Amino acid sequence: MATNIGMMDGAYFVGRSEILAWINSSLQLSLSKVEEACSGAVHCQLMDAAHPGVVPMHKVNFDAKSEYDMIQNYKILQDVFNKLKITKHIEVSKLVKGRPLDNLEFMQWMKRYCDSVSGGGSHNYNPLERREACKGGKDAGKKSAPAQSSRGSTTAPKAHPSRRGDAPSAQPTGPPVKTAKPSSTTNVSAYDQQITELKLTMDSLEKERDFYFAKLRDIEILCQSPVISNLPIIDAIKRILYAAEEDASIVEEAQAMLLNQEKQGASLNPIPEDIEGMKAKPETQKRKSIVNLEVDVAANTTSSPRQRISDASDVHCSGSPLMTY
Repeated sequence: MATNIGMMDGAYFVGRSEILAWINSSLQLSLSKVEEACSGAVHCQLMDAAHPGVVPMHKVNFDAKSEYDMIQNYKILQDVFNKLKITKHIEVSKLVKGRPLDNLEFMQWMKRYCDSVSGGGSHNYNPLERREACKGGKDAGKKSAPAQSSRGSTTAPKAHPSRRGDAPSAQPTGPPVKTAKPSSTTNVSAYDQQITELKLTMDSLEKERDFYFAKLRDIEILCQSPVISNLPIIDAIKRILYAAEEDASIVEEAQAMLLNQEKQGASLNPIPEDIEGMKAKPETQKRKSIVNLEVDVAANTTSSPRQRISDASDVHCSGSPLMTY
């Protein structure tokens, strides 16, 4: 059962039309936009369909128009989440405003969760009967019937011009006036769809902009740390961050700064090597002197008894204080 779903999950790539078809078929509604479910009543009934008997449907308000009434529905939904130990966070302040992208993302999560509970299959659930106990539930069920009948009425007049087209055109000015109305309605619906898509695109771009701006701000704070602020690579990064105009030469200048620092470091490296070589020479000389001393001591210990007696007589003749009588 999926409760926490990542933003890169396939659930968040489900289209708006597929979400609307799923809601309308599951609850027998006729929503034309996802943001029409911003009151929270649809979410409560979807959870009731996934977990029958858990949601107190008599408290759900399908007539919620104000934010206060909508928040009451979301409180019921939050209580259901707590009972089922669902850790999904509900952004009520964004959903009640009817923003298309926020409502679409939350409804995508709802579909993913309901599919994981029911296994993608349907069970015996009567949405109209369950909605009768809700405030405004009967009206919400009736809204789908007039919408379908109105669609049928709009398609019916289209048959009359075809019939009149078979006969001689006695009144040529009549049919164009009647056919102009359906074209205007289709244009309005197409414009509404374009506006909705543009809103979704704008919301996604704003989120992406805020995300990358936060990343750049974190990099700037890190570069200002006194531990690494004097490093050459930090200066190059700051040069790119604080560039006023988009220019490809800025990156080349930053790379040139790093190359100059590397060349300067390479020119200074031989001096320490010579110092280390000079330090190494006295150490080798000390080792040679120690080896010579050891050789002399070994020679003395291996000298013959005659040489030792001659040495002692030399000391005696010289009147050394070491000789006592």
